[in-house]
Amino acid sequence: MKLYGALASPYVARVILFAQLKGIDLPQAGIPGGSPGKPEYRAFTPIGKIPSLDVDGQCIPESETICEYLEDVFPEPSGLPADAIGRAQSRTISRIVDLYMAPISSELARQVNPDKRDAAVVEKNAEALAKVWTYLEHFMGEGPFAVGSEPTLGDCALGPHMAMFKILAFDNFADIPDPTLQDGRIKIWWDAMQGNDTCRALLDDYAVAFDKMMAYFRG
Repeated sequence: MKLYGALASPYVARVILFAQLKGIDLPQAGIPGGSPGKPEYRAFTPIGKIPSLDVDGQCIPESETICEYLEDVFPEPSGLPADAIGRAQSRTISRIVDLYMAPISSELARQVNPDKRDAAVVEKNAEALAKVWTYLEHFMGEGPFAVGSEPTLGDCALGPHMAMFKILAFDNFADIPDPTLQDGRIKIWWDAMQGNDTCRALLDDYAVAFDKMMAYFRG
């Protein structure tokens, strides 16, 4: 079993963090052909995205599906809360990240360079991001993590994306405030993530990798 994908992707970081929290030895490997668009990798997964999990030559695509597979194969320790409502809440946080938060990152990445910036696009996405914070706060369970006293699937999804937005959005757009610095549920959650050794180390490594990739958007 091996994972294809670079740490600069928040989706790859999600899987790595989930595996680490569960104590799974998940080796990372270079993408066949060297990049997702190469025929060698497309033969393995015609979707052509990262991450993907190679299980004895069988492809499991999509970070969420990979995490669920790891949960099925390695049920202990669980990467989800013990109760059904808690599991639904953790999965909901992950879905909010994918459906509502992630698309904003693509929009804002194209606006990082001030010389090429469209103020209307930034304003539209700032408003959309403010709504995302309300969605997250509404559907988080009892804390301090997304649901409960230990990090689970929702934290693994939200953590890398929040670390990405700190570099991509909060550092580049003065009108987009950082919710982890404001009193509220998201700050409580972020402080818990920073207080967990495994989460903090992975998020620090991810931030370094993503910041290097940001040079392309700053140019």
